[in-house]
This record gives sequence, C-alpha cells and structure tokens, in this order.
Amino acid sequence: MSSIVTSKDDLTRIRWFVMSAYKNEKKAEEKLSGKDGLEYFIPKCYAVRVYHGVKSKRLVPVIPNLVFVHASRKQITDFKKYHNFLQFVTWKKSTGLEYLVVPDEQMESFITIASQYEETTVYYKPEEIDIRKGTRVCIHGGKLDGVKGVFMRVQGKRNLRVVVMLDGVMAVSAEVHPDLIEVIS
Repeated sequence: MSSIVTSKDDLTRIRWFVMSAYKNEKKAEEKLSGKDGLEYFIPKCYAVRVYHGVKSKRLVPVIPNLVFVHASRKQITDFKKYHNFLQFVTWKKSTGLEYLVVPDEQMESFITIASQYEETTVYYKPEEIDIRKGTRVCIHGGKLDGVKGVFMRVQGKRNLRVVVMLDGVMAVSAEVHPDLIEVIS
C-alpha cells in the first residue's frame, strides 16, 4: 500500500479538499453545518424525483457522496475522529498517493456558477470537455461577476458558455453574455 506524501505545511494549510461522504451526503451536510462544522460545498441541481409515489422537483446532489470541504487536513482529521463518514479522495501520482484538492480561485468560480441552480447550468465529467479549445476569460458584471473560466462552444448548446473545470473531478458551464467577458492570458 502506498503512503501519502505530506509535509508540516500540508497539515495546517487551508484548502478545498475533495471528499466522499460515504453513502450519506445528507448526514455530511447536517454535521458539517453544525456547531463543530467546517466550511463545505455540495454541488446540486434540480431534478424530478418520486418520493412516496409523488413526483416533485427537488434540489439533489449532482454527484452522490461528493463534498468539497474548505479546511486544513488537521481540522478535517480532527472532525473525522467524531464523524467518520467523510473520506479523503486521493489520486495516484508517480510520487505516491496525493489528496485531491482544488485551488481556491478555481473553487470560488465553480461555486458561483454551481450556486445558480438554473436549467442553463450544465455539469460535465472531465473527459467530456476539452478546455484547450476555449479562451481564458474573466466575467465582469451580472450574476457571474468575478468568475474566471474558459469561454467556449459546448456540444449540444447553441450559445458560447463559460466553463470552470475542477481538474480530475468535474466541470460546470453557464451561458454568459459576450459583453461581460474580458479575455485574460
């Protein structure tokens, strides 16, 4: 079994960790927002579900069990001592196993788009989208003010969209008016 490469800075640095809430993101939401909780984000979208024979439109997680937690590794480890349903998501690299983390700026843009809960917001698996075909942009004004992403044409959508990619995890896109866009390098 591989060990995870760490340093003292890794233990105390606050970052967005990709976590798995084993079989229960509802419990994760409840405990993370409690008095001993940590900052977190669960990407959600509206979907029609049937509960007790009745169809209704509900806000549900985009990917079951996926939770992003903004804390240090030490804070999360301390939290896990009492609530062991959260697991770190790791990926194998040539140097060994590493925790999957998302840079703050990227996560802030992702949260801004994912929090809109609109039908025009679309999620993708990393392999479904090639951001190299787009142009890096920053949005100025509107609901997506400050979002940095890639402006590109997405298959199956008429208008150009801004896409924010979380490497190895997922991507989200939303329509944006071209007048609000500034090209960045």
